[in-house]
Amino acid sequence: MLMVPCFDVDAAARTLAGEDGLEAFTAVWWQVSTHWRNKQLQYSWLRTITHEHVDFWQVTQDGLDYALDVTDQADPVLRERLLGLYWTLPAYPEVPDMLAALKAGGLNTAILSNGSPRMLENAVASAGIGPFLDAVLSTEEEGVFKPDERVYTMVTRQFNVARHKVLFVSSNGWDAASAASFGFKVLWVNRAGDPPERLPGQPDAESRDLTVVPEVAGLGPS
Repeated sequence: MLMVPCFDVDAAARTLAGEDGLEAFTAVWWQVSTHWRNKQLQYSWLRTITHEHVDFWQVTQDGLDYALDVTDQADPVLRERLLGLYWTLPAYPEVPDMLAALKAGGLNTAILSNGSPRMLENAVASAGIGPFLDAVLSTEEEGVFKPDERVYTMVTRQFNVARHKVLFVSSNGWDAASAASFGFKVLWVNRAGDPPERLPGQPDAESRDLTVVPEVAGLGPS
């Protein structure tokens, strides 16, 4: 049983930065994307702690509004363009081959995401990876966000599997640590080369991309 992170969350801002006539945005696109992602996560944590739940699309919009304000890029047209691009985030290039290898090896595969069901449905369809997935699980079912334990329990309930039988793959250090504390085997895909989180749980393995997932899952070298 394997849970995989598939989508490039920086792609929306990066794509828009490549267009002509947006020099001011292009100069700060990375800051916009970084603030956007950070606030998106921070707001999800705070809403879970304070029991003020909204779906992740609202959290995504709130995070973008903050990011545009703090970088002096607040503009309704720019905002709508970025949200439209976020609605169809691409998968990382190695994802289709990685998922195909896992399925060929007889493993169940799934996505476990804070994303709302509609967000996930659109992203999976636009990336063309639906045939490789046995389930797409949204935390909206529980009305909380990661790293609440109820989120990770969705996996064991969905597949009727023991915690130690799940390989959980995350691109977020805090998520990897939390999943490890829950009892999953964990691979942290640390694309940025960040230091480990100072949290009780620690991932079992670490890599810079998803190409090693089949090997870590016990299917031999990828």
